[in-house]
Amino acid sequence: MRLQLLDCTLRDGANVVGKGFPADITKMVIEGLLENNIKVIEYGNASGIGAYEVSNMIAPLNDQEYLDLAKPYADQAELGMFLNAARYREKYVGQAADNGMKFLRVGAEPGMYGQALAPIKEIKKRGMKARYSLMKAYLASPQKLSEEARLLQDCGLDEITIMDSAGTMMPDDVAEYTSALVSAVEIPVGFHGHNNLGMSSANAIAAYRHGARVLDCGLMGMARSAGNLATENAVVLMQKIGELEEIDMFGLLDFIDQELAPKMAEHNYYAPVKPMDLILGYSGAHSSYQKTFQRVAEENQVHVYKLISVVSKLNKRNPTAAQMEAIADYVKGS
Repeated sequence: MRLQLLDCTLRDGANVVGKGFPADITKMVIEGLLENNIKVIEYGNASGIGAYEVSNMIAPLNDQEYLDLAKPYADQAELGMFLNAARYREKYVGQAADNGMKFLRVGAEPGMYGQALAPIKEIKKRGMKARYSLMKAYLASPQKLSEEARLLQDCGLDEITIMDSAGTMMPDDVAEYTSALVSAVEIPVGFHGHNNLGMSSANAIAAYRHGARVLDCGLMGMARSAGNLATENAVVLMQKIGELEEIDMFGLLDFIDQELAPKMAEHNYYAPVKPMDLILGYSGAHSSYQKTFQRVAEENQVHVYKLISVVSKLNKRNPTAAQMEAIADYVKGS
């Protein structure tokens, strides 16, 4: 299985505004992700399907309203919702299936996997993919989690995710946990990291290098607490090592710059790392050349991120305005 992103902006990311995004942002994000070829999307109430009703987790839309909103995209994406095992009711699985959801992701803490067996069986019975989140995975040893993972796999689980819910894990921890689970099961193993120690990118790379084939992420790093691995960071990092090349990196960054970031500014949310900074890191271009790049791109009506990337492949040390001008013609025609 090739590396895949599972974008959680519209679920975990909703914690930055409450328990869910309003309809306009939900629609905007789904369309922005699809347009740039990110097609596995978890959305809805930040606490999962049923949370609105069972635990009074009030969001701008209830579960049915979120489900109705996503129906036009059902054939274009793998859309799904989270389901906390403690809030499982058979009717919620039926509601998701009847409204075109492709998956539900059941979540439980270590030692509580027994709560997940019934929902996993019901999810599979209703023809959806069953994912599972090992919430607060660090509370148990890699060996203990591996035992749980095998039991869940035997129950019909399709995919299992190691969740660093407090952002406490270090790359060596992630490597150990990921290696143990990958060795224990045949289903894909994913990793969901929070950025409390600033390690979300490093931990994602560690997970990937030790066999994880799904990385959770959120646009602009949006998620509970210090946030998740930013979707755009994941794309840039992984494209540097030859993965996720099917995703339109420049298109995704444009979507953030032009649509999502201005909308989130209305909610006083700002990404810690801007798209321009990502491109400078991706390309190895020093920020002292940024104004010249921007001027040349504007004068020649070319995409500044593409210009930086192409010029930097030829000259990272001391690119001149003349070089940028010459390459701008090439970029414009490509």
